[in-house]
Amino acid sequence: MAENNVKKMIGKVFNDIADAIETGQFGQRVRVGITTLGSEHGVENVIKGAEIAQERDPSIEVVLIGPKSDSKLTQVVVENEDEGYKKMEEMLDNGELDACVTMHYSFPIGVSTVGRVVTPGRGREMIIATTTGTSSPHRVEAMIKNGIYGIITAKALGIENPTVGILNVDGARQVERAYLELINRGYNINLTESIRADGGSVMRGNDLLAGVPDVMVTDTLTGNILMKVFSSYTTGGSYESLGYGYGPGIGEGYDRVILIISRASGAPVIANAISYGASVAKGNIKEIAKEEFEKVNKAGLKEILAELTKTEKKAEDVEEVEAPPKEVVTEEIAGIDIMDLEDAVRVLWKEGIYAESGMGCTGPVVLVSENNLSKAMEILAKAGYVANPSNIC
Repeated sequence: MAENNVKKMIGKVFNDIADAIETGQFGQRVRVGITTLGSEHGVENVIKGAEIAQERDPSIEVVLIGPKSDSKLTQVVVENEDEGYKKMEEMLDNGELDACVTMHYSFPIGVSTVGRVVTPGRGREMIIATTTGTSSPHRVEAMIKNGIYGIITAKALGIENPTVGILNVDGARQVERAYLELINRGYNINLTESIRADGGSVMRGNDLLAGVPDVMVTDTLTGNILMKVFSSYTTGGSYESLGYGYGPGIGEGYDRVILIISRASGAPVIANAISYGASVAKGNIKEIAKEEFEKVNKAGLKEILAELTKTEKKAEDVEEVEAPPKEVVTEEIAGIDIMDLEDAVRVLWKEGIYAESGMGCTGPVVLVSENNLSKAMEILAKAGYVANPSNIC
């Protein structure tokens, strides 16, 4: 086994040297994977996007993860979506990929994705923080974190001091106050001004269209809608043709560079998403994330969030339940309100079933093992968290 690993490493080194000679990109070639199954427009659409990305940027190597095809791109053959996700994670974790683009991926709570669009008003690129996943079950806390995630992504793209605006949705003023407090405590957030006459860092629809801030902070559900509108407003909605997709999943302690596209994403968006993944990988997004979380926590982020959320539930109202032994959780139970998600997990723990919270195909999900799925559904239905077994995702 050790001899085989050595041979693989030697082979990889020689391949990298050959690639560098061919492309002139010494030491800079980045491997970005793309899972090809699951698109509403077919595998061919995904492969076309991958080929566009590879053709325009020889400094990256695009790796297809899916059924065997006639494409000349590097291929890792899998039979179905689940196998593709597992292979993607394995390749990211062992360093075979620097980033990967995929559809419908369940991030843990605390991780959400940072999208990137081209705005129609002035053709500016703008980061939308965030677009899928959930940074926190608490809306305002989530939005505060979303802005940090956006700053991390912008810096990975080479924007040293990104401007930040807060979309005028519920909770915007609370987010603004939290950011001002972080600024006073020494963490730099470059709040920008609206183009409207009365200014301020709370952004209007005009600012969205013009792409005023580098980073637009919003709640994830609104961000998701904005991504769909910006990416498909010229096509009637069924085919996403513009922008860079829903972006990389960011969260404290999260160490995989996984970028999301929609099942409706067309080849141009898929190509851009692969380029997006290559850019943040080259920009060392994982290291930037560690540095930014260290700085913002030093400025008191956790204390600010604790003060913000302490009135939601008093400590004495939450029953302490120890988690059962950890096990692999692959089955998703949907239909649970985001505000009830952690309570639902504790209900299962109390019954001896290991569970985790996450985000799935329809929103918040509880993740359990295959063996515990039926029993977990019965417990959650009895407790009033789900209506019926059809909520299996």
